[in-house]
Amino acid sequence: MKNNKNKIDKVNHIAIAVNDIKTAGKVWSKTLGCNVSKIKELPEHGVKVIFVKFLNLKIEFIEPLGRNSPIKKYLSKNPNGGIHHICFEVKDINKAKEQVLQNGVKILNDGLIKNGAHDKPVIFLNPSDFTGTLVELEET
Repeated sequence: MKNNKNKIDKVNHIAIAVNDIKTAGKVWSKTLGCNVSKIKELPEHGVKVIFVKFLNLKIEFIEPLGRNSPIKKYLSKNPNGGIHHICFEVKDINKAKEQVLQNGVKILNDGLIKNGAHDKPVIFLNPSDFTGTLVELEET
């Protein structure tokens, strides 16, 4: 990026796409003793989510919700699931959006800011602009 006005220094979560979040939650809870949240449905994003909480970050498991879920396409290419995206925290989502656009980065979903799983504003950045990694920015 051209400048570093809104430096990112904290990972919020790493998202893993799965076919069954109940099973994923049980494995992490029973096998590793992790704290797992309740299932939350996010119809506007086409997913169901749960979070495994650690002291320094969360792992988000995402399962397709509905026929038009963007996660279905990912799972058709990766039937066993896998890392879907990394979410970073930003102080001001509008400033972050402006900065990434000034640096030629494409924002997915027509550039719209939406509320994410934590009921906070989020945007997703084009993986092609980040060496193949889907990046989510979430306002803290």
